[in-house]
Amino acid sequence: MTATYDSSLRAMTDDSAFRVMAVNTTQTVREALTRQPASGLTRKTFGDLLTGAVLVRETMSPSQRVQAILKQRQQTGSLVADSHPTEGTRGLVSLPATSPEFPLTSSMLQIMRRLQDGRMHQGVVEVPTAGDVSDALREYMRVSEQVDTLVAVGTLFDGEELLCAGGYLIQLLPGVGQAPLAFMSERVREFGHIDVHLASGAEPRSMITALLEGIPYTELGDSQLRFGCWCSAERLLGALSTLPKADIDDFIQRGEVLEISCDYCQRQYRIPPSKLVGLQLES
Repeated sequence: MTATYDSSLRAMTDDSAFRVMAVNTTQTVREALTRQPASGLTRKTFGDLLTGAVLVRETMSPSQRVQAILKQRQQTGSLVADSHPTEGTRGLVSLPATSPEFPLTSSMLQIMRRLQDGRMHQGVVEVPTAGDVSDALREYMRVSEQVDTLVAVGTLFDGEELLCAGGYLIQLLPGVGQAPLAFMSERVREFGHIDVHLASGAEPRSMITALLEGIPYTELGDSQLRFGCWCSAERLLGALSTLPKADIDDFIQRGEVLEISCDYCQRQYRIPPSKLVGLQLES
């Protein structure tokens, strides 16, 4: 798997009013797109969702896995972004053959993340009318996390070629009044559209510098980001072991090598009958 890394940078204003996160996810999104059948505007939506999942994890659960899912209300299509603190970030595009595009209209954003005590936190919000992934992330933070948040993600293409992807997130910290939020909202308007900064080659540090111009702040740390999939033959066998014994018997009687590919990374696995016999004995 290509060992190419993106990056994130965390900072906090010196008055403890805001925490700020900025990420570059270009290589992560590029690797995910090479493995998924996304086309047209779906490619941008998918890229934005991958960046959004990274931002949520790095901000809310840096040591825990976060999954972000866009679902259509009236159809079975979905986009999945799955971000892991050590294994990397992967994604899945699942669309019906009759609808190769994923419309954000009438869609829902679901985010699941594990808390430090092991409990699962889950939130679901509607994508705002005429909104994009950035709008959906802001709505999720407001409704589900109950944190005032300014967030923007972007994915830029030249035709079918991905040029860059990234984003930022600014959160008002607990106990701070609304006046600083109004000030920061004006600062974000002055910052302008995220796409302009991504197109100019802005990295996380330069984005934070521009967002917090004139505001004293301290960098808290940075992290490497990358595409990654944690599928393995062992995990695949573990999933097969949950099948009914009759199904395992049927596979063995056929005497054929079972060929399975990972939906996320398209890695191919070949499971010989001898491995299935072991599952049969364990079941």
